[in-house]
Parts: sequence; C-alpha cells; structure tokens
Amino acid sequence: MSSFTPGFRGRARPLADRLPPGQYPTEQFPVLSAGPTPRVPTETWAFTVTTEDGRTHRWTWDEMMALPQQDTVTDIHCVTRWSKFDTEWRGVSLDAFFEDVETAAEYVVVHSYGGYSTNLPLEDLLDGKAWIAHAYDGYPLSPEHGGPARLLVPHLYLWKSAKWVSGLQLTLKDEPGFWESVGYHNYGDPWREQRNWGD
Repeated sequence: MSSFTPGFRGRARPLADRLPPGQYPTEQFPVLSAGPTPRVPTETWAFTVTTEDGRTHRWTWDEMMALPQQDTVTDIHCVTRWSKFDTEWRGVSLDAFFEDVETAAEYVVVHSYGGYSTNLPLEDLLDGKAWIAHAYDGYPLSPEHGGPARLLVPHLYLWKSAKWVSGLQLTLKDEPGFWESVGYHNYGDPWREQRNWGD
C-alpha cells in the first residue's frame, strides 16, 4: 500500500511564489555530474546507515523495496539556478530506515557509488523531509539522474540530494562533503541563496 506525500508546498501557490530568488523555471531536467556516471545493478546495490560508534544497518534492493513506499510531488532547485516544479518521485522515507537506529549524532555525511559525498544536519533528513528515491515520473530512476536510487532532499539545493546513494555516516561534528570542501555553501537553502561559503 502506498501513501501520498505532497512535499513542502502545502496548499497550491502561484508559481512565482514557489520560485526561490535567483532561480528560473524550466520544463527540462538538466543532467549535471562531477564525474562519470556509475552503473550500479540493483542485484548488488545496498544502502547502509552507520552510526557514530560504528554500528552498521544495511538494506539490499529487495529489502528497501519491501519498506513502505511513498509517492512524492515536490519542486526541486539546482544551485546552477534552474528550478523544476511538480516533480514526481517514488521512494522510501528516511524515517523508515531510522526506525531501529539509535544515535546521538546531529550530522550526516552522505556517500555515493563513485565516491561523491555531501553533508547535512540529521534533522534535515527526518520527519518526512527526505527520501531514498528510486523512480521518477513513473519510471525507474535512470543512472543519469542518480539511479538506481538517489537521496531526495527537496528543501535544499539539489546537490544535497546525492545521486547513486550508497549510505549515510552519522557524525558528532559537521564534516563537509565534496562540493562543500571546494566552496559550496555548507547548508544550501535555496530561499536564502546559500550557493557559496560567503552567502
């Protein structure tokens, strides 16, 4: 049985009210990557949550697909200034993965197949704010867009929604990821235009 999550829009608002400052709307879904596109078969894909004391929780593809699935419609915003409205995703809420995880950590480093990483406060992944998404617009997520599964954190710039996600490392202190270590903002709120460290 699936549930529907309306994302972060609440009641329908005019498109202009949904466009963060400095962004432009697009019907396209541009593909931007820092390196080659990993091709990860679902047969070997796995997702882990590792706590600050080294305890690892692991899910195979089939185990993830057996968790409660959610359909989510939300706007997404890229740091390169494009925004796409009403994108349709299917996946598993991060809350489902954390049901049996005990942690005192406040931060997360997200790791991806291919070596990419990004950092977030843990609170930005819980309480219905983030998903491991495996389908987009009714189809399995393509490798170019992060398939077989990517993190989806739509209230932050899209680089925080790491493609080809492989796991979360819980940490007691904030540890910048790939783009953050070369000058991108540590948090990435599109409504505050947090693109670079000085923003």
